[in-house]
Amino acid sequence: MTQEPSFSLNKQPRASILNVDIDATSYGDMCDRIIELIKQGKTGFIVVANVHVVMTAHSDRHYRQALANATIVTPDGMPLVWGMRALGFRGQTRVYGPDLMLAWCARSAQANLPIYLFGATPATLEKLAQNLQSRYPSLTIAGKHAPPQIDFDSQDFATQLEQDVQIINAAGAAVVFVALGCPKQELWMDYAQPKLKAIAIGVGAAFDFHSGQVAQAPRWMMAIGLEWLYRLWQEPKRLWRRYLLNNPLFVVLFAGQLGQHWWRQLHKSMGKSKPQKLEP
Repeated sequence: MTQEPSFSLNKQPRASILNVDIDATSYGDMCDRIIELIKQGKTGFIVVANVHVVMTAHSDRHYRQALANATIVTPDGMPLVWGMRALGFRGQTRVYGPDLMLAWCARSAQANLPIYLFGATPATLEKLAQNLQSRYPSLTIAGKHAPPQIDFDSQDFATQLEQDVQIINAAGAAVVFVALGCPKQELWMDYAQPKLKAIAIGVGAAFDFHSGQVAQAPRWMMAIGLEWLYRLWQEPKRLWRRYLLNNPLFVVLFAGQLGQHWWRQLHKSMGKSKPQKLEP
């Protein structure tokens, strides 16, 4: 878990939200950067971060380190987009995991770069593959695998990881989409990245959405940050803690960070506006 990112993005602008660095990016920029990684023969992994991801990192140092090891972290949730704008990234837009998956599939089909599907269930993967091939006829799906329950503390985890990575590498995919849910997919990508010969992208519920297993929130709800309410209505037992506890706590914590940011900016501007003393 101490592996350094294989591709340096230090020159790319990033915002820190509750100590999680998030890249200023867009769908087109993401696809361009993935292409550049592939051209350079680099690997790495990409995290699509929402409030749940940030709050999990806030309370779990191990997970926070995994995010720090990521090659790129995108603002998947609207609260993070608004947070980045408040911190000075005025033009930032959402880079939503399910839409990023489709954007890359379109680019992948054009560039003839195979993808691999890792996660969910066999039935979901079968329907997902059918839907993607129907939407992008030129898309090459090098393989797909629904792993058994992943337990990072199990004695068998290292062996299972090695086997999964070998299968993915043998398939020859350029990009592997990982849908294990937060925090498992980010931890899995962090463990797998040193040996994985592909760029991994964690896309959360995208497999369920694009396979037709689960309905996505209406776009108007997404645009005003109410997607969480739609998903809570769909799965209240699984998601109530995430949305009813994590979201308010995020607002409180980020309000504190934003207040400090504005105070520093005010102090800096006041310092610049002071008249300079003339030397005698």
